Amino acid sequence: MATVSLAAASPLASTPRGLAVSTPRTAFLGLRTGGASLAPFPGLAAAAAPPRLPAGRGDAAVARMAKREQELEEIRAMPTEKIEEEVVDLKGELFMLRLKRSARQEFKSSEFGRMRKRIARMLTVKREREIEQGINKRLSRKLDRKWKQSIVVRPPPSLRENKEE
Repeated sequence: MATVSLAAASPLASTPRGLAVSTPRTAFLGLRTGGASLAPFPGLAAAAAPPRLPAGRGDAAVARMAKREQELEEIRAMPTEKIEEEVVDLKGELFMLRLKRSARQEFKSSEFGRMRKRIARMLTVKREREIEQGINKRLSRKLDRKWKQSIVVRPPPSLRENKEE
């Protein structure tokens, strides 16, 4: 295997003035390879190729992407009011999950990301609908502020289910 090193010339290690040696005026002399040719690097083609996933992992990624697309279709089928209610419920669930974490109770840590992403998807669909209606960003922020102020605080669905039991 050829070793590759970067060489830099030191002003103290230069040749005496009497000898005429054609050296570049920069301090960087380039790449020096230990016996290997400077022709095309054998690893260059392999580095440019995209990494291959081990067998079976690509299938799981495709399945997750299909599930995400299916979830987006379900969200887009919902009316805007239903999306807003769902966002409020999910934020309540997220709050309950944070309480569980702070109280050191048992919880699934993956739920944080899953809920946050679902909330983000719902708010994205809501914003897409506003853009279709021609609502600009400033007015959207104003409407969003009014919507947040109109929210009636209620327990998240998991607590409601516990009360009913």
